[in-house]
Amino acid sequence: MGSTPDYRFSLANERTFLAWLRTGLALIAGGLAAAQFLPTLSLVHLREAIAVALLLLGGVVAIRAVDHWARTERAIRLGEELPASRFPAVLALTVGLGALSLVVAVLAGAISG
Repeated sequence: MGSTPDYRFSLANERTFLAWLRTGLALIAGGLAAAQFLPTLSLVHLREAIAVALLLLGGVVAIRAVDHWARTERAIRLGEELPASRFPAVLALTVGLGALSLVVAVLAGAISG
């Protein structure tokens, strides 16, 4: 669809897509590691909740990467403005809030134990 863009733009879009896929794979690997290697935590099912949250977040990142890559490629080919994305900010806030939650859980376990 549209005209063939300068290959440098398509390759840059592809590199961004691959970076998002690596992020998704890292989150999935973290979820599997949490499920397999974290000891049972003081809060019931916290280990499983961490693992599932990381696995789901990794899947969402991978799916979002495909959508953003396709929308960006289409915009490049049609000579339109690139689509805006709030997803990096949402992901950063999600990871930050998750980290704060884990700090609270670790401190609660240390204080009670």
